[in-house]
Amino acid sequence: MEKPMINRRALLGASAALISTAAWTRTSNAGLPEAAIMETAKTQTPTMPTSGPDYQPVVTLNGWTLPHRMNNGVKEFHLVAEPVERELAEGMTGYLWGYNGQSTGPTIEAVEGDRVRIFVTNKLPEHTTVHWHGMILPSGMDGVGGLSQPHIPSGKTFVYEFDLIKSGTFMYHPHSDEMVQMAMGMMGMFIVHPKDPKFMRVDRDFVFMLNAFDIDPGSYVPKIMTMTDFNLWCWNSRLFPDINPLVVNKDDRVRVRVGNLTMTNHPIHMHGYDFEVTCTDGGWVPPEARWPEVSIDIPVGGMRAYEFDAKYEGDWAIHCHKSHHTMNAMGHDVPTFIGVNKKKLTKTIRKIQPDYMPMGTAGMADMAEMEMPLPDNTVPMMSGWGAHGPIEMGGMFSVVKVRQGIGSNDYSDPGWYKNPPGTQAYEWTGKLPESAKAVDAKTQISPSPQSKI
Repeated sequence: MEKPMINRRALLGASAALISTAAWTRTSNAGLPEAAIMETAKTQTPTMPTSGPDYQPVVTLNGWTLPHRMNNGVKEFHLVAEPVERELAEGMTGYLWGYNGQSTGPTIEAVEGDRVRIFVTNKLPEHTTVHWHGMILPSGMDGVGGLSQPHIPSGKTFVYEFDLIKSGTFMYHPHSDEMVQMAMGMMGMFIVHPKDPKFMRVDRDFVFMLNAFDIDPGSYVPKIMTMTDFNLWCWNSRLFPDINPLVVNKDDRVRVRVGNLTMTNHPIHMHGYDFEVTCTDGGWVPPEARWPEVSIDIPVGGMRAYEFDAKYEGDWAIHCHKSHHTMNAMGHDVPTFIGVNKKKLTKTIRKIQPDYMPMGTAGMADMAEMEMPLPDNTVPMMSGWGAHGPIEMGGMFSVVKVRQGIGSNDYSDPGWYKNPPGTQAYEWTGKLPESAKAVDAKTQISPSPQSKI
């Protein structure tokens, strides 16, 4: 995994005056912290704390953590709002707006009790602000343009400064032309760790944002007026099969934090486990008030965190349970051909288009198996291959990969899980295989008298 690049190129751009580095240092902007940028869509190695209280840093799926500098006891960060090019999946790029070279923006991490100073440079073609979603802070730092502060003009830098008085899972996004700027991808996560390193400590701490776009096949720019008919459902502006897996060492205590800035709720379901909901928008859930789940619904504008002990090895799916949210480039006017006989139609069409393939007469699974010509900058509706064939998913889908012997700071993909003998579904041939007989003999339980009917 790569580290974020520190580069003054992030301070310069089309929407701001282009000036040389030497000239830049002679301006008032010379006192700004460096603006780190990220040009890859891969999950980055978490940034370990180097000062102050200890904490387990978060891992942002297909994202990264924004570096900071210390200035007289204040943690200083630099966000640059700017147009970006984001690889949504291999073969598809979105022309979006974001922060520091990416959409979604980098995760900001700090500790309860810290004082933070966040410089926001606007390189967009219009004004903007940043709202610190869910945080308790002074009204003038809340980031609502026109209400709590003037809008940040293009080419200008504003400063937000406040104390972090509570720990938890938070977000940031504009409150300035919000409909356009959020539809273009401007959002990010803000994690505040507890001051006590032992409080709510976990071994692995994952975080991702639910976001969505409406991008016509073959095009690059999202439609900003879409209300409900989005066609690309993303985690951190990324689509399956190119959402990285959540890699976990067996017996780790694992936390998954999710924020939702789409136009609808998302029931996030994880296979293989039940888990405890340990954090909501308002803060940490006391142990006596937690409840068990296998799916947790994330409301619009909401944040949820859940935890589990990684006891069971395997490749476990994690996804939104709205079926059309695990598809890519969805079309809203696609006719249903299930049960339709297309033989005569196919023969006629092939006289004009020899490569025509009839599809959808028995369902849509064949779309994941065939290589069909697509418009430029478009990904298939269904995609992704596993150890046993096509996975037939897209959009909001990934895999929790639990393995024995994963290093404490190792998040690299361990490959596909090999199911031990007798633990995988198999084709019925009229008799049980020897491995199944052995398992059956071990687990057979005689019925008790009470169970007889």
